[in-house]
Amino acid sequence: MVAPAIRVAPSAANRALGLLRTVQFTHPPNCPCHGNPDHHHHGQRHQINLANNVRRHMATPTDPSRQKEYAFEMAASSIRFGPGATKEVGMDFKNLGAKKVCVVTDSTVSKLDAMKQVVEGLSREGVEFTIFDKVRVEPKDSSIKEAIAFAKPYQPDAFLAVGGGSVIDTAKLMNLYTVFADADFLDFVNAPLGKGLPITKPLKPLIAVPTTAGTGSETTGTAIFDLVSQKAKTGVAHRALKPTLGICDPLNTRTMPSAVHSSSGLDVLCHSLESWTAIPYYERTPRPTNPINRPAYQGANPISDIFSLNALRSTVKYLPRAVRDPDDFEAQSQMLLAATLAGVGFGNAGVHLCHGMSYPVSGQNPGYKHAGYEVDHPIIPHGVSVAVTAPAVFRFTAASNPDRHLQAAEAFGVDISNVKRESAGEVLGEAISEFLIKLGDQPRGLKHLGFKSSDIEGLVEGTIPQKRVLMLAPTLSEELNAEKDELRKLFENSLEY
Repeated sequence: MVAPAIRVAPSAANRALGLLRTVQFTHPPNCPCHGNPDHHHHGQRHQINLANNVRRHMATPTDPSRQKEYAFEMAASSIRFGPGATKEVGMDFKNLGAKKVCVVTDSTVSKLDAMKQVVEGLSREGVEFTIFDKVRVEPKDSSIKEAIAFAKPYQPDAFLAVGGGSVIDTAKLMNLYTVFADADFLDFVNAPLGKGLPITKPLKPLIAVPTTAGTGSETTGTAIFDLVSQKAKTGVAHRALKPTLGICDPLNTRTMPSAVHSSSGLDVLCHSLESWTAIPYYERTPRPTNPINRPAYQGANPISDIFSLNALRSTVKYLPRAVRDPDDFEAQSQMLLAATLAGVGFGNAGVHLCHGMSYPVSGQNPGYKHAGYEVDHPIIPHGVSVAVTAPAVFRFTAASNPDRHLQAAEAFGVDISNVKRESAGEVLGEAISEFLIKLGDQPRGLKHLGFKSSDIEGLVEGTIPQKRVLMLAPTLSEELNAEKDELRKLFENSLEY
């Protein structure tokens, strides 16, 4: 016997709709949906969508796999922002009651003032620590396993990551596999490349001190690496991975070379654009049968929108200044803040095509080595690999929500007052291309990274497993052959811009 569908009583439904209207019209003045009077029509549509979402879920469909999401969650690390805040880290671990701390960094950052401040702070408070300084920039599964093997016998009761996204992501995975010491490495790795199991118990405290302004990893539950056997980037994504505290000290980014400022800032740019244009959370399927299975990347939502659009505006304004003048402390500080804002935005809304397509670009690098990176191996920095497809991607996705794409173009300084909605993709794509070219020293397409037309099929096959992010891509087909055709065309259009 099939149980009758449960319906919300009219009074409860009215209360729910009333709450949605209250939320809808009490955002801060800079809310991207409602703060701009030119976009009031978008706000009305957004209210209707939310109201319809409540009505749609008053009756529960019988097939769980077809149920659309009805809720979103916001999770982010605690953040401390300010010049000089690094010196407080010893007191933080003492306050946490930590007795043994595993400090994670790389060979370059280990020589910088950020590490000096960390060592002095821990020593001053009498906190025991050991240092792992062999993190690989753009980690591979082998380098992650080496780091885990270092941490397991030490058995720390807390972790401290000092460095860029590669360092912070490595520390997250050291923490995970030290707590789950008997787990197989692929147990928590994102499906379909891994099993994608949920993290079912708390991890050790992790404090992250970013020294680049890009990944926003200090706020998120995501850790990315190359799975060499599959020639693809993947990782682990779960709220339990997010650092306990991110200490964002603008003094720590002053040592970044111009090339690193540029490429890490492009990651912020794409985090912002992709999370702003991802499918709405209430269109994602399936609805989780247990909240522990609700993904970290949920789709665009009213809270992540605020962070994403503000981060985009700041990046457009301050990244060219930060790249051009290493002594522009205001621009550097604002870029670190933008990276953190974007981290909160995409850490909950998710990213989509630029990131999904970037993973095989990095993993199948034909031998390109980006200038300004002190490494002894070929490297396509993550920000470069995501930005290189951005002009083509946003021309493609604009049909899903022209108004959002026009608002993004407006953030680049485009006058959209007389632009037709059907031109949104072309206008935004052109704005992104122009921004990248003016930034300077960026490869203008996959050809400049060494890829040829004959490589496209491999790039498409490397993108297909990235279901975690592709599912958030607007306008991308669900049928496999159609999806491959669309990705093939996007890569072709990204060979040169």
